[in-house]
Amino acid sequence: MPEIIEVEMYRRTAQAVVGRTIAGVDAPDEWFCKGSPPNSFRAALHGQVVAVARRRGKLLLLDCEDGPTLGIRFGMTGRLVVDGASPILALEYGTKRSDPKWDRFGLRFTDGGRLVVNDPRRLGAVQLSPDESVLGVDAYSASQSELAEVFSGSEVAVKARMLDQARLAGVGNLLADETMWRAGIDPARPSLSLSDANIAVIHLALGQVLQELTERGGSHTGDLQLERHQGGVCPLDGASLLRRTIGGRTTYSCPIHQI
Repeated sequence: MPEIIEVEMYRRTAQAVVGRTIAGVDAPDEWFCKGSPPNSFRAALHGQVVAVARRRGKLLLLDCEDGPTLGIRFGMTGRLVVDGASPILALEYGTKRSDPKWDRFGLRFTDGGRLVVNDPRRLGAVQLSPDESVLGVDAYSASQSELAEVFSGSEVAVKARMLDQARLAGVGNLLADETMWRAGIDPARPSLSLSDANIAVIHLALGQVLQELTERGGSHTGDLQLERHQGGVCPLDGASLLRRTIGGRTTYSCPIHQI
């Protein structure tokens, strides 16, 4: 699934359209266009020059020179394809096939190139000038004190708090499990039970996970993820992994070293 690492890869890919002029908008799936009908996207974006490709959490943002910002969310299986190429060929919980019928939204440029959002499960979305203020601190840049604020005073499970995009933008299910596993923290612990030392360890683990998995190619390539299945064992101590639902998401953790 696209989490902050994958969307950062998409942002880098989208750099290729900066400076290019939009000749047309393809919006065959009206449901994929949130907040405005497809014709509004066409009217707002036609003729615009893409000025900046940026990201906040799992939201990709394309700012136009004289117009709105196009926000792109990738849901569970969304991929960004620019000029026929994508930095990610397959996603966890997705398919290895590529089918044009899954092209939910696209931009055509005057030089003949295209930017396409391909989403088999149709859980992503595009939006004009999305409200970025609803997103919390970006996981790549979160300081230890900002992370402490994410967990502050809440009885909500640690993992659920990490998945709350209004507090910590960018962390999804796989990154949360990997971070908690490396930090040795039970993802079901109440957030307010964390000590300053616990938060310091989580902050360190999150930074390491983001750096290492970015270098390794995505959220789905972590150490825990290889055993993240029924009957999986902890790669650290060999214990049978617990499988629970926390924050509405399937969660794997080690009953021995995650406390």
